[in-house]
Amino acid sequence: MATARDIKRRITSVQNIAQVTRALEAVSASKVRRAQEAVTNSREYSLKAWEILINVAEAVGAVEHPLLEQRETVGNVNIILITSDRSLCGAYNNNIIRVAERFASSLDVPAQNIRWVTVGRKGRDYLLRSRAKVIAEFSGLPAAPDFGEIMPVGQIVVDEFLSGDTDQVFVAYTDFINTLTQRPTVVNLLPLINFEPRNRVQAEFLKAEPEATTQGLVYEFEPSAAEIVGEIVPRFTALQVYHAVLESLASEHSARMIAMRNASENAVALASDLRLEYNKARQQAITSEILDIVGGAAALEGEETVRAADDFISRVGGALKAEQAN
Repeated sequence: MATARDIKRRITSVQNIAQVTRALEAVSASKVRRAQEAVTNSREYSLKAWEILINVAEAVGAVEHPLLEQRETVGNVNIILITSDRSLCGAYNNNIIRVAERFASSLDVPAQNIRWVTVGRKGRDYLLRSRAKVIAEFSGLPAAPDFGEIMPVGQIVVDEFLSGDTDQVFVAYTDFINTLTQRPTVVNLLPLINFEPRNRVQAEFLKAEPEATTQGLVYEFEPSAAEIVGEIVPRFTALQVYHAVLESLASEHSARMIAMRNASENAVALASDLRLEYNKARQQAITSEILDIVGGAAALEGEETVRAADDFISRVGGALKAEQAN
């Protein structure tokens, strides 16, 4: 059994950990509010951009764009995996990595044809340990990135698609529902057409395209429909990646805040249990000391009684010998 001193050291250690987790919870709480505002604003903008893209595509009819064309045969598939740079956020990273892997295994292409673009160190490190094909990685993003800082992520997959190195692009990220709920999901990025799930796994993880209002809208194109589509489509692709990063950041901060809150509560409960154990150990030590004192006193009393009896016996024996001598 641990001594009272050892238990007291554990109590101090748990209390120090609780201070750290409370500080991390406070930091994440301040970040999650800003991240939620950014996600809310980007959702409205992303939805309107999607409506404009759908309406313009229907209005121009025969106008073609390479990013809107579906390839007859799919060779390579690129998946953008968005995770965090740091840990201490519960199962946030594990959930999205597991979903991305299951979705990749459900595609009708060999495993060696799956190529990854990672945003965040945790996803990059996991894929490199798994010997997956990582063609690009982005990490160390600021806490509140702007569109220009995320654009290179979208540009690299657009260039891969236009050059023919890849035929399909998906984004795996964590969709922010609320502070307590975050849902790992996958979105079809390129080509910019509706992707129909082909099996149960794809139907489970693939996010449905948002509904767009397409009736009663009339467009006039200047200078031409083809040039406008050519300008809108690449920008919308980068916007989708930017929105996915914002959703992931809000989910990460929420997950870390909840994880640190649970850790603080567990530390308080553990410290309480350790204090009870410390009091029991201390009480047992005091009881043992009292028993030792009582035992010692009893032993001393016994020794004095024996000595007194020996003295009495020796005196009686001496008297008897004296009488016998007389």
